[in-house]
Amino acid sequence: MPAKADKHRQGQGGPSGGRAGLPRVSRAASKKRDDDVSTEAGDVAGAGAGGKALIKPPDQLELTEAELKEEITRILKADNPHAPQNIVRYSFKERAYKRISHVNQMAIHFSYDGNLIPKDSDEGRRQCMKSTTGAEKAPDETSAETSEETQVKGEESTGDTQAAGEETAEESGTAEVAAAAGDEETPPPKKPEKKLVNQFNFTERASMTLNNPLREKACQSEPIAWKDFSATVNQWEIYDAYVEHIQKMEKEKEKEKSKPQAIKKEEEKKKERKFTSLEFQSNEIAKISKAAKIMERMVNRNTLDDIIQDFKYFEDESDEYRDQKGTLLPLWTFQYDKTKRLAVTAISWSPKYKDLFAVGYGSYDFMKQSQGMLLLYTLKNPSFPEYIFSSESGVMCLDFHNDYSYLIAVGFYDGNVAIYNLKATSQPSYKSCAKSGKHTEPVWQVKWQKNDIDNNLNFFSVSSDGRIVSWTLLQNELVHTDVIKLSVEGTTAQRPEELQLKILGCGTSFDFHKKIDYLFLVGTEEGKIYKCSKRHSSQFLDVFEAHHMTVDSVSWNPYHSKVFISCSSDWTVKIWDHTIKTPMFVYDLNSGVGDVAWAPYSSTVFAAVTTDCKAHVFDLSINKYEALCTQVVVTKKKNKITHVEFNPVHPVIVVGDQRGHVICLKLSPNLRKMPKAKKGQEVEKDPEVEIAKLEKLLNLVREPAKQRCEQGGAAAPPGPPAEQTQL
Repeated sequence: MPAKADKHRQGQGGPSGGRAGLPRVSRAASKKRDDDVSTEAGDVAGAGAGGKALIKPPDQLELTEAELKEEITRILKADNPHAPQNIVRYSFKERAYKRISHVNQMAIHFSYDGNLIPKDSDEGRRQCMKSTTGAEKAPDETSAETSEETQVKGEESTGDTQAAGEETAEESGTAEVAAAAGDEETPPPKKPEKKLVNQFNFTERASMTLNNPLREKACQSEPIAWKDFSATVNQWEIYDAYVEHIQKMEKEKEKEKSKPQAIKKEEEKKKERKFTSLEFQSNEIAKISKAAKIMERMVNRNTLDDIIQDFKYFEDESDEYRDQKGTLLPLWTFQYDKTKRLAVTAISWSPKYKDLFAVGYGSYDFMKQSQGMLLLYTLKNPSFPEYIFSSESGVMCLDFHNDYSYLIAVGFYDGNVAIYNLKATSQPSYKSCAKSGKHTEPVWQVKWQKNDIDNNLNFFSVSSDGRIVSWTLLQNELVHTDVIKLSVEGTTAQRPEELQLKILGCGTSFDFHKKIDYLFLVGTEEGKIYKCSKRHSSQFLDVFEAHHMTVDSVSWNPYHSKVFISCSSDWTVKIWDHTIKTPMFVYDLNSGVGDVAWAPYSSTVFAAVTTDCKAHVFDLSINKYEALCTQVVVTKKKNKITHVEFNPVHPVIVVGDQRGHVICLKLSPNLRKMPKAKKGQEVEKDPEVEIAKLEKLLNLVREPAKQRCEQGGAAAPPGPPAEQTQL
C-alpha cells in the first residue's frame, strides 16, 4: 500500500515528477536534524531533573575559570616545516655545486589535471559548433519526452486509485491528501542549462638558455734557434773594442753639442714637468693615505670593540679568590704577512706616543739568514703596521731616542748599524759601512745616550766581535769610536813565533745606568757580566761570574740605583746589587730564559719569558719565592717566546715569538697592586717609596751575602745565593 501511494504521488506530479524527490529528501533531513536537537535538549533537561551526571573522559583536563579565560596566541607562518634546507644545484658559471638560499615554501594539498582547450584552436572551434547545435535541438526533444511520460503515468495513476477505492475509503482519502500536498510542493519545470565552455585562453611556455660550450685555445712557439760561437781573444782585440767604445761616446757628445739650444730647453722643460707631476701625485697619495688610515682605525675600533672595552675597563674580579695570584688576559695579536717566517728579535715602546711600539724582525737560526724588517704598530690599529721598513740583513736590536722620538737606532746581523727617520723616506738616514768601522759580527744591542760635548747625537752598540762602539751623528756620516774591547781573562793563544794574542769576549747585551751616565753593564756569551765605565776604556770596574751560559739580557732597576737583573739560557733569572758579587735572588724557571724586563710602575715587579712559551710575572713585595703568574701565551708547536716589554703607561705587556707574532696581554689587578692608603692619608707616588720598598727586601739578604763574599774573597767563586727558588 505505501508503494502504491508513492506511485500515486508521482503520477500527480505531472511532467516534472522525476525531480520531485529532491525537496522531499531535504525536508526529511531537516526534520531529522530538528529531532536530534530536541532529543539533545531533552537529555539535558532530563539530566537536570532526574539527577543524571555528564560522563567525562578520564584524560580530560580540569581547568579553572582563570585558565579558561586565558588567551593563548599562536603565530601561523607561511613557511613549510617539511621544506628541505640543503638543496644543492650545479652552477655552470662557477663550475661548482652551490647551495640554494631561497627554498620554495608552497605545499600542494590537491592537484587535478584539467581538460581546458583554447578557443582559437581547431578542437575548440569544433566543440563550440557542437554546443550551439545541441542547444537548438534540446527544447524539441524535451517537450516530446515529457508528453509521453505524462500519458503513461496518468494511466497508471487511474488504475491505482480505482483499486485503492475498492479496498478502503480511508486509504484513498489519505492518498488524495498526499497527492494534493505533492502538487503544492512540486517545483516549476526548469529550463535545460547550457554546458560551460572553456572561457580562458591559457598557454604555457618555457625556455632554457643554452650554456656556451667551453673552448680551449693553445699555441706553441717555435723553438729558439741555437748557434755555436767560439773565438779566441787576445790583448789587441780587447784594445780595439775599447777604442771603438770611446769613439762612439765621442760621436754622441758631438751630436749633443750640435743640437740647437731650443731643443735642449724643450727637453729640460719636459723633465721638469715629469718631476712636478710626480711630486703632485706623491702629495695627493699622502693626503689620501692619511684619510685612509683614519678610516681604517675607525673600522677596526668598531670590529674590535669588545677587545677595546676589555683593554680599558675589564678588571678580573676573580683575583680576590686566587690568594694573590694573577692572570694575563690576551687582547690583540699583531702580525704581518711578510714576517711569518721571521722571528721577533727586538721590541721597544715609543717614549712620546704611548700606544706606538717598534718591532724588529730577523732570525736566530744562523744557518738560515734572510732579509729583515722593521715595523711600527699602534694599539689603535692592530690589523696593519703604521710604518714598514725592509733591510737586506736581519734586524737584531733597536732603540727609540728619548727626545727625538722619530729617530730609531737599529743593529743588523751583518754588523752594520743604521738610523731610521720616520719623517723621511723608507731608506735609513745614516748607515755604517766597512770604511766607517762597522762590526764584524752581529750587533746584539744599541742604546741612545746623551749628546756629546759638541751637542751631537750619539748611541752605543755591542757585538759578538767584543767591541763596544760609540757612534756619533755628524752632518752626513756616522763616526765611530771604540770604547772598550772585551777580553777573556786568563786566555791567551801562543803562536810558534812566541806571540801572545788575547782572545776577545763576545758581548750579547748591555745597559746604561739611569742616573750615572758613565756607568754601564755588559753581558757576554761566556756568562760573565762586566761593570764598565766610559772614562776607563782599558780595564773593567768589576766582573760578575753571573751565569753558566750566554747572558741574554741585563737591565738596571728603574728606581733603585744599585740593583740590576740578568737572565740567561741556563734557566735562571738573578737579581744583583752591583756592590756585592753574589746575587740577591735567584729563580730557576726550568727552561731557557729569553728576556726579562722591569715594570715601570713598581720597583719589585718584573716579567720573564722562557723558551717553553710561558710568561712569568714576579712581585718581590708580595712573594719573593715564586711567580705570581705563570701562563702559556703562545702555541707550543715549533715556537719560542723571544722578547717581552712593559708599556710605560698602560697595564699591558707585549710578547714576541719566533713566528713573527706579537701578542698584547693585560695584567690582572693582583699583578699591579699599588700600596693601600691609610685612613686620612694619601698614597705617596714618589720614587722614594719604591726605593724604600725594594731596599727593605734587600736588607734581609744583603748582610749574609757580604759575609760570604768576605769569607770567600774576591777571586773565589760565589757561594749559594741568599734566596733561591726553583719553579
